Amino acid sequence: MAQLKAFSSCSSTNLLFHGSRKEPARTYDKIHCSRKASLEELGVKASEFCGHAIVHTSTNFGLACNKLVIQAVMASNTEPVTSAMDGKVLRGKLNKVVLAYSGGLDTSVIVPWLRENYGCEVVCFTADVGQGLQELEGLEEKAKASGASQLVVKDLKEEFVRDFIFPCLRAGAIYERKYLLGTSMARPVIAKAMVDVAREVGADAVSHGCTGKGNDQVRFELTFFALNPELNVVAPWREWEITGREDAIEYAKKHNVPVPVTKKSIYSRDRNLWHLSHEGDILEDPANEPKEDMYMMSVDPQDAPNQPEYVKIGITEGLPVSLNGKVLSPASLLSELNVVGGRHGIGRVDMVENRLVGMKSRGVYETPGGTILFTAIRELESLTLDRETMQIKDILALKYAELVYAGRWFDPLRESMDAFMKEITKTTTGSVTLKLFKGSVNVTGRESPYSLYREDISSFESGKIYDQADAAGFIRLYGLPMRVRAMLEKGI
Repeated sequence: MAQLKAFSSCSSTNLLFHGSRKEPARTYDKIHCSRKASLEELGVKASEFCGHAIVHTSTNFGLACNKLVIQAVMASNTEPVTSAMDGKVLRGKLNKVVLAYSGGLDTSVIVPWLRENYGCEVVCFTADVGQGLQELEGLEEKAKASGASQLVVKDLKEEFVRDFIFPCLRAGAIYERKYLLGTSMARPVIAKAMVDVAREVGADAVSHGCTGKGNDQVRFELTFFALNPELNVVAPWREWEITGREDAIEYAKKHNVPVPVTKKSIYSRDRNLWHLSHEGDILEDPANEPKEDMYMMSVDPQDAPNQPEYVKIGITEGLPVSLNGKVLSPASLLSELNVVGGRHGIGRVDMVENRLVGMKSRGVYETPGGTILFTAIRELESLTLDRETMQIKDILALKYAELVYAGRWFDPLRESMDAFMKEITKTTTGSVTLKLFKGSVNVTGRESPYSLYREDISSFESGKIYDQADAAGFIRLYGLPMRVRAMLEKGI
């Protein structure tokens, strides 16, 4: 196995960087180091696509970086690998890559780019998480026309709602007071399926089209790391020379890739069964009001029906199970509520959030069904949870949301917190009736066999369980610290 040895002019210590013992030696691009380059930067440049800080090459070289002389000593005589497409030197050699594929311009050009730069077979993967049938039409033809060997499509809607959305709903996870985590929850279910497909087709790598500025790259890759740390990861937007749409179109034409003819939206959107997000264009200025024609899942509340609509949500152990008395599957329940909520202009959120990578981002979200469900769960908990439990749950919900937003779905901490949420919501069973009217969701009734609310105690009438005269002693004891402080200040 290749080793990179570093010799310092001021130290006799040798630093060794070892690559994966399971990977054969491979050839990479030449590496150039400026005077300020560090060993860590050198390792990253040498192997951006696989996460091993190691240069695999058949050439000895020396680099002077701030008095540090770095010499690569190789144990392999592997010759540089050339691409079967045009004879160029490869960035690395992979066997088969599973690409998260949407059929848009970016993922269409990633297919030939992977083949050209890694000499690999490309298997495209598309997850159906409720983005709409129109986005799934003609994908196989597009993928194969771009150079993919096959397209794998999996219907993940039920798994997405049951195993990802509903746990967040039960936990009460909301990021930075507003965001209901629509994209954050979708990425790990897609990445999980990609790992499964990679195993099924015998791939040694996975790839995505996320940019180097966003949160999604982290969400995808942390899931890959958690579920199969041996998979190589290729992120073209962090490697290639393509800088924008025009470059991508030129690359597509050069490689005979059919450019998608659909009209490009002025907004960057992400849609799934839980929500629809909008970013970009005029939204990049937080002072601008969103245009009404931007919205796609909900009507303008002003144009919503003039009569309210009542819905009854059945809940079992913290999870919704029925709508108006009809038991539905998780995905079906959410789908119906999206239609109902959208009709009344429910679930619009405009916010400026802090991205994981450090920058602020303005986004507008439509989450009609999710907003209704969050309201229903919270209102039922007002009956079934005591004060201390509710406070702890709310505190943990903030951290839970942060972990999900940051892509740490498969982190043991989130899983442990989820076990806590599942345990304390065992009695959150019952039903909630809500009134939907012109963008608002208001509770009108709550019922639970485990309700901690007792009318005979809460009534203003005196009773045997609660004697109002007992309050005097309670107030004196509860207010004792305040009374002592006041006495001290007044010299009493």
